Amino acid sequence: MMENSWTRWPSREALTREAATRPRRVLGWVTRSLVLSMLLWGAFNGTHVRGWGVLVAVAAIFSATVAGWALFRTTLAHRLWPSLALYGVLLAIAVVAQAADFGVIALVLWCGCAITALERLPIAAALPVAVVALALYAAVNDDAWLTTLATTAGLALAGYVLRLDAEARGSAQRLLTQERAARAAEAESAALGERARIAREIHDVLAHSLSAQLVHLEAARLLIEGGADRAQILERVVAARGMARDGLAETRQALSALRGDMTPLEEFLSQLVGTDDGAEATISGERRPLPAEASQAVRRVAQEALTNVRKHAPGAKVRMRLEYGEDQVTLVVRDSGGSPGELTTTGGGYGLLGMRERAELLGGSLDAGPDDEGFMVTLKVPV
Repeated sequence: MMENSWTRWPSREALTREAATRPRRVLGWVTRSLVLSMLLWGAFNGTHVRGWGVLVAVAAIFSATVAGWALFRTTLAHRLWPSLALYGVLLAIAVVAQAADFGVIALVLWCGCAITALERLPIAAALPVAVVALALYAAVNDDAWLTTLATTAGLALAGYVLRLDAEARGSAQRLLTQERAARAAEAESAALGERARIAREIHDVLAHSLSAQLVHLEAARLLIEGGADRAQILERVVAARGMARDGLAETRQALSALRGDMTPLEEFLSQLVGTDDGAEATISGERRPLPAEASQAVRRVAQEALTNVRKHAPGAKVRMRLEYGEDQVTLVVRDSGGSPGELTTTGGGYGLLGMRERAELLGGSLDAGPDDEGFMVTLKVPV
């Protein structure tokens, strides 16, 4: 049978005290202490309580306490039949107490059964228990019938209000738990994203550095095979060593950039083309700081494009333009073309592919291909 509002249990969060505030928990302890005090007062206040009567009263109170504790556990576990059986035990203790002239004990147990049943049981099961308990209470109550009716109605309403309050607290507790889980998942996702970002930066730096070193080492190999003099070969080896040193420096700079400590992009591009006699850089648009990932993408594409020009078209003139737009930044690297170099076949050809993937991750694009003069690379990154 499909569960509905009549057969649905209150949530476990609603039945526990975890969602309750400290004042509410204190109030709960005060209420339970007051109920126990009323039971004890009802048991020992009568003049007929003598001898074995004291033991019977103590046994009844002890049994009711144990049954109440067990009832808390069974309702928390959503066990219907054991819970109904325990309510039956409590109602029976109340009937016996009333027959033994312990009227206060009986009234407290009947009222408590009615309220807790409405608070902790499914409505379909709580209504019969509450009706029986309140009917027994009304049958022995000495007040006027209108007063008795108002009292029973008030007890039923109190039980239902407590149920609604518990459900509200349970819902709040569930939402809090879900929010904590979402925050933990978000923090874990952010950590994984940061690791991927660092790995991507290190990969790009090393790929650029190693590619440039390969250019010089391959040139040194060709010089050796061609019988070049020692000075030319040594120049290429020294250049490769310099690229290795620069690669380590760039790795440190990349890590610093990820922490928000980086040189301005314009200064970086000026330094980059300053090391190449055939390259120049221009900057247009309103200059402004860029997000770290966008700035790193521009830097890496500029490095990769310049390295590719020197590998595939040595001696070509390179014009690099950085343009700041309203919602994006554009980098265009164009070379004047030239005859293929001796090192055209070196490298794996994955540099620009990696740059394109980086741009797409940022929501941008990278286009690379021949133009009227030579080769052109265009990067667009939203900012």
